[in-house]
Amino acid sequence: MTHRPPPEDARERFPRTTFTGSVEKAVATAKEIAGDEFVAITSASIIQQALSLGLVDELCISQVPVLFGTGIRYFGEFVGGHLMLEDPVVVQGTRALHLRYPVRR
Repeated sequence: MTHRPPPEDARERFPRTTFTGSVEKAVATAKEIAGDEFVAITSASIIQQALSLGLVDELCISQVPVLFGTGIRYFGEFVGGHLMLEDPVVVQGTRALHLRYPVRR
């Protein structure tokens, strides 16, 4: 998702990239392209917006033993009140704990 127009050579440089101007359009386009597969949002800013818009079915969080000093906090700017999640599915990985929370509707 971008608010800037794609470069003129975007089709040649980024043949698998689709440019959209809104989170709603980006999620709809990703779902259309994915078909029966999952769509993952990995940007903290975009996931915050998609959560606020009610476009997320499940929140997947991987807890790893690394602390970062900078970056965009995953839930730092969440707006829109409280968002309830269901109990997580927990998967123990190698040096990571993977939590999958369905979003409560």
